[in-house]
This record gives sequence, C-alpha cells and structure tokens, in this order.
Amino acid sequence: MSNSDPKTRPRPGPWPPAPDTSAMPPSSWAKKTGFRPKFSGETNASDSGQISLPPPRPREPEAQPDLEAGRARPQPAPNGVPEGEVAAPAPAAPSDKDQTVKRRKDSNEGSKVAANGPSGPNGQAAAGPTEPNSQPRRPARNEEVVDVLPHGVDDDGNVARHSHMKYELRDTPGLVPIGLYGFQHYLSMLGSIILIPLVIVPAMGGTYEDTGNVVSTVLFVSGVTTLLQTSFGSRLPLVQGPSFVYLAPALAIINSPEFRGLNGNNFKHIMKELQGAIIIGSAFQAILGYSGLMSIFLRLINPVVVSPTIAAVGLSFYSYGFPLVGTCLEIGAVQILLVVIFSLYLRKVSIFGHRVFLIYAVPLGLAISWSAAFLLTEAGAYSYKGCDINVPASNIISEHCRKHVSRMKHCRVDTSHALRSSPWFRFPYPLQWGTPVFHWKMAFIMCVVSIISSVDSVGSYHASSLLVASRPPTPGVLSRGIGLEGLSSVLAGLWGTGTGSTSLTENVHTLAVTKMGSRRAVELGACVLIVLSLVGKVGGFLASIPQVMVAALLCFMWAMLAALGLSNLRYSEAGSSRNIIIVGLSLFFSLSIPAYFQQYGISPNSNLSVPSYFQPYIVASHGPFRSKYGGVNYVLNTLLSLHMVVAFLVAVILDNTVPGSRQERGVYVWSEPEVAKREPAVAKDYGLPFRIGRVFRWVKWVGL
Repeated sequence: MSNSDPKTRPRPGPWPPAPDTSAMPPSSWAKKTGFRPKFSGETNASDSGQISLPPPRPREPEAQPDLEAGRARPQPAPNGVPEGEVAAPAPAAPSDKDQTVKRRKDSNEGSKVAANGPSGPNGQAAAGPTEPNSQPRRPARNEEVVDVLPHGVDDDGNVARHSHMKYELRDTPGLVPIGLYGFQHYLSMLGSIILIPLVIVPAMGGTYEDTGNVVSTVLFVSGVTTLLQTSFGSRLPLVQGPSFVYLAPALAIINSPEFRGLNGNNFKHIMKELQGAIIIGSAFQAILGYSGLMSIFLRLINPVVVSPTIAAVGLSFYSYGFPLVGTCLEIGAVQILLVVIFSLYLRKVSIFGHRVFLIYAVPLGLAISWSAAFLLTEAGAYSYKGCDINVPASNIISEHCRKHVSRMKHCRVDTSHALRSSPWFRFPYPLQWGTPVFHWKMAFIMCVVSIISSVDSVGSYHASSLLVASRPPTPGVLSRGIGLEGLSSVLAGLWGTGTGSTSLTENVHTLAVTKMGSRRAVELGACVLIVLSLVGKVGGFLASIPQVMVAALLCFMWAMLAALGLSNLRYSEAGSSRNIIIVGLSLFFSLSIPAYFQQYGISPNSNLSVPSYFQPYIVASHGPFRSKYGGVNYVLNTLLSLHMVVAFLVAVILDNTVPGSRQERGVYVWSEPEVAKREPAVAKDYGLPFRIGRVFRWVKWVGL
C-alpha cells in the first residue's frame, strides 16, 4: 500500500529509457561524467571552449558571430546532433527522441559536476533544467554557461587534454629538443629580461660598466628564481624576471627630491635605497602568499580587474617611448617597423616547421637595425668635422657641434665602452653595491606595487595553465607561487637588480607562439642564463645596445603588454555594457588622474633638472598633497601618480560592487583541492618534488 502513496512512489525514469552505459572507474572527471568533448578544429589559444547546455525552452538558433572566439557560431543539425559529432551505433537504430534523451542525461550529469568543481578556464558551471526535444541554442546573457576544457582520458586513467601545444607541462622529449626549445623560449623573451636595467641604471647616474654588471646580475637572478618557481612555486613554465610593474615606482624613487645634488657615486647610493624598498615590499608579498591571505584576496581579482591593471602598466610609459626614439628617427623608426613586419606581416612564414619571424621578431629587429647603425657609423654618417663625442655637451663651444651633439650621442653605436671595459668572468654576489638602506615611505610604495605584481601573476597563472596543464591550479598552489615570487624578489633585492622578480606577463604570449610548454625546457634555459651571467662580456655586450634602440624595443614591448592585459577580457563577457564601462573608466582615470598629479605645481616655463621623459616621475616634489607630514605626502603623491595603481583601485572597487552574473564578470574559479587530489594528472602537474609536499601537508593553504 505504501507504494500507492503518490508522495512515496518512485518517480519513473525517462521514456524511452536511455541506453545502458558501461561502468566507468571514478579515476577522472571525464570518466565519472561520461563527458565527450566537442572540437571545432580551431587551434587558437584564446578559444575558451565554451559548451552551452540546452535551455529551458526550445528556440531556433541564429547564425551570429561569437565575439569571444572570433568566429561564427555553428548551427545545430536538424536532428539536434551537434556538428562534427557522430552518434555511436546501437543494436537497434534509435530514434531522434532517443538521442535527445541521451544527450539530456549527459548534460544533466555534466552540470552536477560543474557545480561541484571547476571544469574550464573560468570554472563557470551552472545550468538550468532541460526538457526533452530541446535543441541547443545561443545562451542569453543572463544564463550560465558551462565552460570546460576539452579533456580526454589516457590509458592510465589520467586526465589528458588535446592541445595544439607541441610539448605540454610534463613532456620531456629529449635533451637536444629541450635545449633548443629552451633557448628559443628565452631568446624570444630577451627584451623583457634585459631592457629594464638599460633604463634605470643610466637614470641613477651609472656608467656603462655599471649597466653591464646589473645586466649580468639580472640574468643570474632570473635563472635562479625561475628554477625555484618551476620546482617549489606554481610549477608552471613561467620565466621569472624584472617586471615592468616595478619600473615606474623605481623611476619615481630614483627621481626623489633627496637624491638630487648628490656628490660622489649616485648609482650605488640610489641602488641601496632601491634594494631596501624592494626587500621590504617583497617580504610583504611572501607573507601575503604563504599566510593564505592571497586565497582570500583572490576573490576580488577577476578578469575585469586584471585587464585594465596590466594594460595601464604598458600604457603608462608613453612619455618615454617615442620621444626618445625621435632623437634618432632613422634608426628607431626603422627598428619599430621591422619588428611590426616580422610579428604581423610575416608571422605565418614557416622555416623548417618554425615560425621564425614571429618567435624572434624582437631579436631579429634589433640585430638588423643595430647592424645598419654600425654601417652608418663606420661610413661617417654621424661624424662631423671638429666635433668629438667624448667632450661633454657643456664644454662644447662651437655652435656647429652643439647642433649635432644630440645626433652624435644617440645615433652612433661606438659611444658605449661597456663591452671593452667588462671582464671576461664576473660572479654576481649579494650586497655587491653595499648594505641596503631602509626608508618606510619607499618600502610602503613597494608593498603596494607587490600587490599589483600579484594581480599580474594571477592572470599569468590562469592563462598559462590553460595552455600547458590539465587544469588550472588550486588556490593553495597559486598562493604558493605568489609566496615564492616574494622570496624571489627578496633575492633580487639582496643581489641588487633594481627591480623585483616576478612572473613575466609576456610568458603567455611566448607559450602560445612557440607552442613549447615543457617545464624541463624552461629549467634548462634557466641554467643557461646562470652560465651566461658569469661571462662578463655578455652583460657588457647587452649593455652596449644604443639607447634609441632600447626605446624602440620598449615601444613594442609596452604595446604588447597593454594588449596582453586587455586579452584577459576574453574570459568574461567583453560585450557587456557593465564590463565596458568598468574597463573604460579604469583606463581613462588611470591616465587622467596621474596626469593631474604630474602636472600639478609645474609652471610652463619652469626649467626642470631631469629630461622630459622622466618628468612624470618627479611628482613627489610638487604633488597636490602638501601636509605637514612629509612622508605621507611622498607616499600619496607617488602612488596616485602611478597609472597601474589608479587602474587597479577603480577596477577592483567597481567590479566587486556593481552587480553582475558570474559569467558576465568572468569570475576566476580555480581547481578544488579535493578534485585535484583525486586526479593523478593534476597532482603530477602541481605537486612538489622530492616528497616535500608530505612534509608541509598540514599547510592546507599553500598546497593541493
């Protein structure tokens, strides 16, 4: 009688009943859910692979372009089977209704798993109920989309992802291929590693020899910190180096009022001040990561916050780029054109299976323009009768020589003596410039900058993991990586590189272009960097790059950095009016508010002691905050004159207060620790080597 009760009567299953499926071992997400990936044949790294679930009510789809993937959305076939998917044969030919019920069952199971754990680049996993005979359609904005990576399962039960990458995270194809790809990886990122010392050392009053020594130190620290990050940090193939995030605050500290009019070696004095500020700021970043606070702070960081923040880093140096290129236009402009031609017009040209021009656009452009400048110098194009480049400009009497002194200084390639004066062997050692000097106001600025650096790294971790790993990292792995970046920057401060050491944003572009995601290749390349840093002539050679060529390369690198920052919007609804307004306000105020601070109190006829391209970084001496507390004035005037700080503040406040769905915001959802521990592939991707993870198993917030 109990079965006749309608409340307790078991609910009938779907009719017709779905075909029985074989039992799947619960060794992976794909086997537990019976998920079958759908491939469209695209190999674009920016494709998010979104799969929309059937909506509550059927609706005929419209052939509209997909703004995120950059291609038209395919229309489903009349029988409801997605394009490119073939139904498995059965003993009896199933009807269209049978196939619809089976697909509905798979979709329901997939939505349950997606709701419990992340299943794709953004981890957006929520779906409404489905009805029989419903067909896929383009989801509306207020609907959730299951965003999944095309996972498969290998013979061992591990999650494997079909990817366009030649080598993924744990691939070890052999010593020779690893060596070649590792060298290629670092050569394509040459500009990001060496250009910052070529800017800050001359600004500190350093000689060509000082520049060569700092370049060698940067190579050494970059190699060591990369090995630490790939072994004990995030374990992703991310090259560590001097980030452009630290460049603007370093220039602001270098141009502080107390450093003007110094007698003696200005370079060592300012470098020690920079070292102290970097050490304190980096220690704060290490505490932020290893204490687990980063996992809490991570809830505020989404693509709509990361995009304008990183874009503002690249856009903030517009006053330095082309104004310095214009000092020798025939060399600087030609170099920019060469890099643009190589990276855009010749990007699809393949030589022996490698897109040489796209991968080596920066080194090739530098080599050709440097060779042309050398030939012009030797031919006497920049030699003027009776004029000597070694004579200081203040001592030149001839009006003819005064007219051409700037051209001789910036266009000639024989003005640097760095290669000639550098030794063959030099070992970079800690505290080589002296004992660091600590001031709270400069240290506070670097603490804020370390937060911006962590935001930059969050975007790099997420994007790179989608290319090379089986799943995004867990919040604990991300916190571990941020903590190790803090320790790496402490090492950079002790060795005296002038900036902190962090995951370079250009890593994502390099991984997508070279298609080389092997961790071993990056580690081998880091060992090569350490060896090269011991050869003093290498640092001297890189330090002898003419300043106008450095500025031309930086124009391209900063433009690339701004574009890489904005590319994070592909993980959100880029066409949403909410996101458009937030990103637009963040970018505009990141340029306008610092301009107000930088121009405040400067009369048009004022004669400043710094070059025009360094004027935005002397705001500490004339900003609008002028209270009786000098240190507070220094901090506020400096921080609010940094474009990336303003962009971050505006974006993080608006994105976390303006209502919006998870799909619209593109909320980063990382892998759950329980899911990661159950999947062997994820444990192998992010687990610490040498069984170190077992020792620190109790530290839940920095592990799997």
